[in-house]
Amino acid sequence: MDNHIPAIDELIKLFAKLPGLGPKSAKRIILKLINNKESMVKPLAQSLAKVYKSIVRCLNCGNLKTINQPCVCESENTFDKICVVENLADMWAIESSNIYKGHFHILGGTLSSNENYEQKNLLIDSLVRRVKKNSLKEVIIATSATIEGQTTAHYIEDAIKNDKITITKLAQGLPVGGEIEQLDDGTLYSAFKNRVPVTSE
Repeated sequence: MDNHIPAIDELIKLFAKLPGLGPKSAKRIILKLINNKESMVKPLAQSLAKVYKSIVRCLNCGNLKTINQPCVCESENTFDKICVVENLADMWAIESSNIYKGHFHILGGTLSSNENYEQKNLLIDSLVRRVKKNSLKEVIIATSATIEGQTTAHYIEDAIKNDKITITKLAQGLPVGGEIEQLDDGTLYSAFKNRVPVTSE
């Protein structure tokens, strides 16, 4: 006898796609939700619907914002430093470490050697505009130490380099292949404190 219910199977498949979850973990979560429909499923569905309808990505800085409301970056005063990261999880990890308190630019991913940043919807053009608009003194490139992260970093360096701006990257403490959101606070602290200028070849 087939006890599979298509709606539940679909939920399990969706949850299994989330970071850190597999089919077994997804099944446990779905079972927990089903057994607590009123207290968990209903408010979760309502919250997800609100997020779906009202939260969008800012096409200037890459952060999240409420639709029809200006992003915080639109009212930001002139600043002299910005930290460039791949995604929101990286920004949150850096913020929670308290090593850097300042402005961010969230790219929305990374490039590989055979990709065009426009194809991946990376916010590199808007980064160039923000750099020029604010006459920045330093751009901290905090991409991961993966091949894709370093490819992206090199592309950004070429796009924004000039005589007046210092471009730095995270230094020792950032392991090869490491992703920013996976690093502990101590490692992030070391990587930021020991960041080094990017030298032109």
